[in-house]
Amino acid sequence: MISSRFDPRRWLAYLLAPLDGPLAMIVLAILGFATVVMVSASPERLGTLGLNIVVAFTAMWIAARIPPQRMMSIALPLYIVGVLLLVGVALFGDVSKGARRWLNIGVARIQPSELMKIAMPLMLAWYFQCREGMVRVRDFFIAGGLLLVPVALIAKQPDLGTAVLVAAAGFYVLFFAGLAWRLILPFAVVGIVGIAAIVAMGDTICQPDVEWPGMREYQKHRVCTLLDPTSDPLGKGFHIIQSTIAIGSGGILGKGWGNGTQTHLDFLPERHTDFIFAVLTEEFGLAGALFLAVLYILLIFRGLFIAAGAPTLFSRLLAGAITLIFFTYAFVNMGMVSGILPVVGVPLPFVSYGGTALVTLCLGVGMLMSIQRHRRRVGT
Repeated sequence: MISSRFDPRRWLAYLLAPLDGPLAMIVLAILGFATVVMVSASPERLGTLGLNIVVAFTAMWIAARIPPQRMMSIALPLYIVGVLLLVGVALFGDVSKGARRWLNIGVARIQPSELMKIAMPLMLAWYFQCREGMVRVRDFFIAGGLLLVPVALIAKQPDLGTAVLVAAAGFYVLFFAGLAWRLILPFAVVGIVGIAAIVAMGDTICQPDVEWPGMREYQKHRVCTLLDPTSDPLGKGFHIIQSTIAIGSGGILGKGWGNGTQTHLDFLPERHTDFIFAVLTEEFGLAGALFLAVLYILLIFRGLFIAAGAPTLFSRLLAGAITLIFFTYAFVNMGMVSGILPVVGVPLPFVSYGGTALVTLCLGVGMLMSIQRHRRRVGT
């Protein structure tokens, strides 16, 4: 006779089965540290933060149960739907704060650019899986075209931060697929020369009457503010000046939890979202920043370990791209808050407040867990 009694151990084993232990522990450690920082930065948002974490972990658990073969089968439809939604945003999207990023579908408003953070690496990994053993130079140009379409549509909204992340996700797939250095170097040289020219000619090209082709006025201001934040200390340069003051005043060990003056005297804008790293470093100092950096390094190492052991080309490319996206999030946000990079609205992964970004990141973690779980099954 089969017992119908509830067995908590069996249910716990069922819930934990799809998860990768080391990866889950690293993410939980980052979220735990983030919660401590959020209590100081914006305690009134703790309830919503808890709900966001529950929803994000549910999405991660579901993604971890989807086998890579199923992910591969939905890659092309997901990409097509994402591009069509981006076209819909360009034609019919709602305008908010000067940007057209949202699409009203009747029951809710959605931001299709977030979908492309997952759809883009899936699509390119699927493409190279289909071309395995037959990859030619032209395949990289075709893949580049597939990448350029959504990136251009997102940049046009304009949403430079998301465009950078989607472009990075696609580039990582191309790189891991074997993109030759002779194709990378020309773009790298052009980029370095362009940056050097902007720095050298900043005083001239940042004049109000000078227009930058292909860029909005506010994007020009962001770059020029990076070069000289003191040129507009109460306007465009206010964010950078206050965040760098907060970071510098933290010293080695910080001012102590809840004792950040820049944070609690309301000098630091967006302290719970894009600029939460400044809160962290002001209150926990260099030690806190290094602790978070170590957690990110462990996350990246674990992701690359999973990618290296993946059984198929699709899984390896997808896992490698997702892992380096975590690095891109962290690098761009920390550089932005520290005054090294322009302000582009990229959150600090698993730390910044925001449900959509957290769900997207946890979906990526769930995909890594699925790839690792599938590898264990193949190996048995």
